[in-house]
Amino acid sequence: MTGINKAACIGGGVIGGGWIARFLLAGIDVNVFDPHPEASRIVGEVLANAEKAYAMLTGAPLPPRGRLTFCTTLEEAVAGADWIQESVPERLDLKRGVLTEIDAVARPDALIGSSTSGLLPTDLQRDMKHPQRLFVAHPYNPVYLLPLVEIVGGEKTSAATIRAAMVRLAPIGMKGVHIAKEIEAFVGDRLLEALWREALWLIHDDICTVETLDDVIRYSFGLRWAQMGLFQTYRIAGGEAGMRHFLAQFGPCLAWPWTKLTDVVDLDDALIEKIGRQSDEQAAGLSIRELERIRDENLVGILQALKGGDGGRGWGAGKLLKDFEQSLWAAGGRATTSFDPSKPLKLVETKVSPAWVDYNGHMTEHRYLQVFGDTSDALLRLIGVDLAYVEAGQSYYTVETHIRHLGEAKLGQAIHSTCQVLDVDEKRLHVFHTLHDTATGEALATAEHMLLHVDSKAGKAVPAPADIIDKAKAIARAHAELAAPEGAGRHVGQRR
Repeated sequence: MTGINKAACIGGGVIGGGWIARFLLAGIDVNVFDPHPEASRIVGEVLANAEKAYAMLTGAPLPPRGRLTFCTTLEEAVAGADWIQESVPERLDLKRGVLTEIDAVARPDALIGSSTSGLLPTDLQRDMKHPQRLFVAHPYNPVYLLPLVEIVGGEKTSAATIRAAMVRLAPIGMKGVHIAKEIEAFVGDRLLEALWREALWLIHDDICTVETLDDVIRYSFGLRWAQMGLFQTYRIAGGEAGMRHFLAQFGPCLAWPWTKLTDVVDLDDALIEKIGRQSDEQAAGLSIRELERIRDENLVGILQALKGGDGGRGWGAGKLLKDFEQSLWAAGGRATTSFDPSKPLKLVETKVSPAWVDYNGHMTEHRYLQVFGDTSDALLRLIGVDLAYVEAGQSYYTVETHIRHLGEAKLGQAIHSTCQVLDVDEKRLHVFHTLHDTATGEALATAEHMLLHVDSKAGKAVPAPADIIDKAKAIARAHAELAAPEGAGRHVGQRR
């Protein structure tokens, strides 16, 4: 088994809810057990944010959303699950008890991951009868966007379990990193703890405010870290001589009394109140959910930028996103879609996301072209021009487009597109797309495209294979019985 077929999430708070959203949007059914009376609401809000983020993150065809089931007992939740993720509060006795209970009722081959941010897996697996399948799977918030998972085994965790966990994360767009030795707080939180301790001293000593400190991070090295991390950033700082020069030049500074990293600040009431007050001022009245949405939009933008890094091959988390999208396109290309010949093909369904709108709250012009391009891509997959076909060196290129804007698509509006195939020959594919308001059926825009079949390596138009043409012509023959779409053949500026 290389993927996750069914997941169980024990605990549905911030981290548990993020895991639930990550699994569901990857098409995985999820059982949830959380006795908190507001669990359903909390998970629903996290999932809503995740869906908005994914709408901005990728245009690749996501699988149908998994089924979400809230269970009344832990035993019911883990039944049949092959990946069980524990995300209960960070107390050793509580986590150990819950994990031991999971172990007693889970499927024999189920993997059991703990979201702990610092507890040792050896301590967590102490009372388990099958401790070899327990490991730490420590994610970062928001789990549905940040792809990293620290995988840490305990003394009794098997190497096979670690390998299986790493392999099963990739199909849901996550990157597992194996931490070779068990250590409290692992790697990420150790780095964060050092920075956090120094930051608290800077606030305590009135060197700066919390907003100034955050500005120092987000306007400088935070941007570097997002794409290159720490060591590669410093390698560049060493110039042509690289890391060895950097260490020789700046290494002695580590002995200077600059920081208080070994001293723990006293978080007394006065300091807590100072930080709380400054944090309230920084938030400027924005709610947690509003801040989460802002965070998600910013993260999506960074991930999208990194996806185009390194000459379009992707860089860091952007490369991971690019690879994940490739797998989604490949899976989408294998899907079979039946169509009703009595009407145009309904190929794309989506919502107008925050990243798609202008200052008026209306969908921007290039997003109309994006949806129409996605519609053409969906048609191509339907006739066999999928990712494997394109990678083999041939595809259809759009050579002419005419878009008409008939209405306004607004933020949050559900929209869908339809396609009518007007004509097909050995090299050309002539199509007419319409964008609709899903609630009313109103036409919001139309796009007429001419696509040309090309050999991308040779850089010229070539006839499409017979099986591709036959599939396209079968749709065209059915659509020939339909009325010609209003607006087909128009030119720019033509009077109605």
